Amino acid sequence: MIRWLQSDESFPPLTAALAEPNGLLAAGGELSTARLIDAYRRGIFPWFSPGQPILWWSPDPRMVLMPPELKVTRSLAKTLRNRQYEVRADTDFRTVIERCAAPRAEQEGTWISPEMSAAYCALHELGTAHSIETWIDGELAGGLYGVAIGRMFYGESMFTRAPDASKIALVHLVRQLARWQFGMIDCQMYTEHLASLGGREIPRADFVRKLQELVNYPHVPGRWKLDLDLAQ
Repeated sequence: MIRWLQSDESFPPLTAALAEPNGLLAAGGELSTARLIDAYRRGIFPWFSPGQPILWWSPDPRMVLMPPELKVTRSLAKTLRNRQYEVRADTDFRTVIERCAAPRAEQEGTWISPEMSAAYCALHELGTAHSIETWIDGELAGGLYGVAIGRMFYGESMFTRAPDASKIALVHLVRQLARWQFGMIDCQMYTEHLASLGGREIPRADFVRKLQELVNYPHVPGRWKLDLDLAQ
């Protein structure tokens, strides 16, 4: 059984998470900014489909990307040097999350409901959620969004409407985070796509140990501005 959270109730310990489905920890509660920030600081994230209650997860193992371990293929490196694009941060967060929520050919429906979109837009207004955007010919061609606390970044979702557009955004994000001395990017669950870019799984205990260090660095809220030479 999983715990049903009341509005003022704290999360159970991560050791209470189920093995199947992997990492399901609790249900209920709300998607307030305070609840979300508390969840991320503990290594917990919300993930549920429309019509379901809010479900909270902390899988074991955990998919992460350490900034120094980013893998850039030769073809992607060539695309990055091409410079037929512009990468921006936090200029159109709402559209990024809307496009991440749009139906995809390989998926049925979306987990980014209007409720989830509103919650992360509220985090963005606080300067805690951020978007990295690839623009081509004046159009938003790809991007991603996530949450930053201290020196920890939690990736949430990405989209692309042009070849490599989301990868371009990810590479710029990772290189910028490395310069800012961020220690880890949470990718939540394994995908071959993330593994090809250098992501790997680590035990939840190791993830939480590293997380507890990184989230306690000073947090500087506000809109991000990327350095100009990150394609090199």
